[in-house]
Amino acid sequence: MALTSTRIFVNLHVKDIKTSMAFFTELGFEFNLQFTDVEKAACLVVGDNMFVHLLKEDFFKSFTKKKVVDTEKYAEFTIALSAESREKVDEIVNKAVSAGGKIYCDPQDHGFMYQWGFQDPDGHVWEIGYMDPKAYEGQGQAQHPA
Repeated sequence: MALTSTRIFVNLHVKDIKTSMAFFTELGFEFNLQFTDVEKAACLVVGDNMFVHLLKEDFFKSFTKKKVVDTEKYAEFTIALSAESREKVDEIVNKAVSAGGKIYCDPQDHGFMYQWGFQDPDGHVWEIGYMDPKAYEGQGQAQHPA
């Protein structure tokens, strides 16, 4: 039997909670202040039942026995989010860069799918994508989200 979860919580290590909060607020995200302590953690609301806990690096280390990756050298994973249009993809990435992030890759246009990525101030990779819904209508349920 497969696990069916009702929420997703991703934990990311950050150097400074206030800097991270300012960056993601500039992109239009909100925070759940009930689960935010600006000294060690902030709960970034990504969508309905989707959250990213931005944990100060020392606090993050209490959640794992492994070393924390150096995001200048290594990618632990990428976070991919969908946008409602190609224009929104560009808007989000451009806002990220003007708010202190860095371009991660060039925009990629696959016809049915458009994506572009940035790194947040702590070097975590975020890919924003738009997939034309007409491109996958009626093709079954197992689709790769953009």
